Amino acid sequence: MIVKQNSEFIFLFEASMTNPNGDPDQENKPRMDYETSTLLVSDARRKRDCRDFLKEKGFRIFVDTLEDKKVPMDKMFEHIIDRYLNDENILSELKKSIPELQASWLLGDQASEFKEQYGKLKKDNKKKSEFTAFNNLLLTEIIKDSLIDIRLFGSAMAVEGVSRTYTGPVQMNWGYSLHPVELVKSNTITSIMNDDNSTFGKKHKVHYALVAHYGTINKFSARKTGMTEDDREIFRKALVQGMMNKQTDSKQGQMPLLYLEIIYKEDFDGYLGDLRRFVNVDYDEQKAIRGMQDLKIDFSSLAEAVLYMKNNQYIEKVIAWINPFVKPEALELPQYEIVDLWEKIG
Repeated sequence: MIVKQNSEFIFLFEASMTNPNGDPDQENKPRMDYETSTLLVSDARRKRDCRDFLKEKGFRIFVDTLEDKKVPMDKMFEHIIDRYLNDENILSELKKSIPELQASWLLGDQASEFKEQYGKLKKDNKKKSEFTAFNNLLLTEIIKDSLIDIRLFGSAMAVEGVSRTYTGPVQMNWGYSLHPVELVKSNTITSIMNDDNSTFGKKHKVHYALVAHYGTINKFSARKTGMTEDDREIFRKALVQGMMNKQTDSKQGQMPLLYLEIIYKEDFDGYLGDLRRFVNVDYDEQKAIRGMQDLKIDFSSLAEAVLYMKNNQYIEKVIAWINPFVKPEALELPQYEIVDLWEKIG
């Protein structure tokens, strides 16, 4: 079932003696707002973890590599079509199931015939607009059927013969630490292996950071990419489990702590907005922050905002996953239904 309700979420994780998101313009140091000592983590980092994990679980990913090499988007698109149409039955099933696509079908029904005519039609300048319209429909149905990362995150398609941009239903802001963060003052040397030789560089890490991402899931965009309720559940698990499975040298020390999502009623089109502004974190400014025990996290303002929205009949439910080793009563969360995001996908 296609997602029919807007929702918004907050995702918290802790980073201890690690580098959550290196900045290539700063010798791969952790991304920082140095004026406020705030750690920054891009949304692309979170999406990459999700994509990598889903690929490991057997899902088809569009924003990917071929044989461990980056390829242009048009080459990946051709690869997807070739792989998708290996089964002779797929074309006929696709044609039957989508009336709009069937009405504009320009090519043969057999895979070999389809590929040959597809290539010719692509190069026919007289039928360029006709081909583009058909190609947009074809790609949309392939995405809805098999490419979960575009169903979730969308993509701007820099591909000849495709004029459609897919806005992802799942949108995330850059994450940031909810308190000032200190970089580890270290001259530790690490070996960096290249194809032909090895060089040496420094390891850059933070002592500790409690980081929060905010995101939304939009029902209108979901209609266009075909994002389903099953996809939404898969995304939640991939967000949590993807981080846990990113155990590289620079990423060890990261641990998901909380995922909380507000799911609105079908007839409500808005959002509360960035949920992080409802989270208050206190700490002793004279004491170094080295763990969660050095912070006091207060969600009471969020609980009040959620209660207001519930009283106005805007919210259907609130769900949350909390790391089993975090005491939920210490967070003063809104009332929520428990979900298990450590549960296996599929």
